[in-house]
Amino acid sequence: MVHCSAVRPWKESSAADIDGWHKDKGWKGIGYHYVVRRDGTVEPGRPPEVIGSHVVGHNAHSIGVCYEGGLDALGQKADTRTPEQRKALRTLLEELHRQYPRALIVGHHDLNPQKDCPCFDAVSEYSDLQPTL
Repeated sequence: MVHCSAVRPWKESSAADIDGWHKDKGWKGIGYHYVVRRDGTVEPGRPPEVIGSHVVGHNAHSIGVCYEGGLDALGQKADTRTPEQRKALRTLLEELHRQYPRALIVGHHDLNPQKDCPCFDAVSEYSDLQPTL
C-alpha cells in the first residue's frame, strides 16, 4: 500500500516525525512500515511482521509504504516525488514484491476513494510488479 505524508515541499516528514504525529492521534506510533524521504533514504517504521495502521480494513494483510510529500507549495495534492524518491520507492517495492510475489501494489485511494493519497496512480506505475493471475 503506497501512501504520501501529505506535507508541503518545505515540511519534513521523517519516520520519527510521523511517529510523533501518529502518537498525537492516540495511536501506538507510526502506522507505516517504511518511509521514503525526498533524498531517497528509506527509513524503517513498524517492523513488517507487526500489523500496520495505515488503511482501515486492510492493515492486517498489507505493508504500508509512505513517501515524504504529496502536497505542492499551495497545499494542493500533487505527485511531488523527487527522482531519488522514485528510484528508492521502486527499489523498495521490487524487494517487497520478491518477498510477497502475490501481493498487489495499490495506492491508499484505491481502497479508500475519499483519500487522494498517494497523489499518483500506483497500480499503473508499478504494473510490472503486479502478480500474474
